[in-house]
Amino acid sequence: MKRTAIALGAFMFLLAACNNASDTKKEEADKKDTSGPKEVVKAPAMDSAAMMKAWMDFKTPGDMHKWMATTSGTWSGEVSNWMDPAAPPTKGNATMVNKTVLSGLYQTGTYSGTMMGMPFEGMSTMGYDNSKKIFISTWADNMGSGIIYMTGTMDPATKTLTMSGKQTDPMTGKDSDIRQVTTFVDDNTQKLEMYGTGMDGKEMKFMEGTFKRK
Repeated sequence: MKRTAIALGAFMFLLAACNNASDTKKEEADKKDTSGPKEVVKAPAMDSAAMMKAWMDFKTPGDMHKWMATTSGTWSGEVSNWMDPAAPPTKGNATMVNKTVLSGLYQTGTYSGTMMGMPFEGMSTMGYDNSKKIFISTWADNMGSGIIYMTGTMDPATKTLTMSGKQTDPMTGKDSDIRQVTTFVDDNTQKLEMYGTGMDGKEMKFMEGTFKRK
C-alpha cells in the first residue's frame, strides 16, 4: 500500500513538472513573438447574383432533359441473357415503363420480365447533371442487394447513350465494372446492351434486348 502511494505521488509530481515546463515554454514563446496580432485572412465574399444564376442553371431542365422525356412511356421486347459467352443465351420477354418526374429533371423506370427462367424486377433513376455535363443513373433489382451507379454521355451522331460504373461482385464482395449501351434506333425502337466482367476477367455481354414503344 505504501509503495503504491509513493508511486502515485511520484507520478503526480512528474505530471506537474511536465505541465510547468510546458507552461514555461509557452510563456517564453509568447515573449519572443513580437510580431503583434496575427492578421485574419477572410475568404472573398460570394457574389449572390452569381450564386443565384449558378443554382438556376443547375436546376432548370435543358435540352438533354427534354430529349430524355421523349423516351418516357411503355416499352416491351425480347431479351437475351448469357452466363457463358460461348453458350447459347436464354430468352424471355420484358417490359419497361419510364416516367418523367421532379419537374422534368429525372426519369424513373420499372422493369419486369424473366432472367435465367426466374422472375426479374428492376427499377432505375436517370438524370442529366447540368454542371458536370453527364448523364447519371442508378439501378437496383431483385437479383442482388447492391445498387449500381453509372455515368455517361450521349453521342448524337450514333444516337447512342453509353453509361459505365460499378456493381458488386457477389463472389468477392468487391466492385466490378459494368457498362450499358442504349442505341435509339428510331423514336419507337431502342436496343439495350449490358456488359460486365466475365469469369476470365474480361468484359462480356450478359444481356441484350430490343424494345418497341407500345
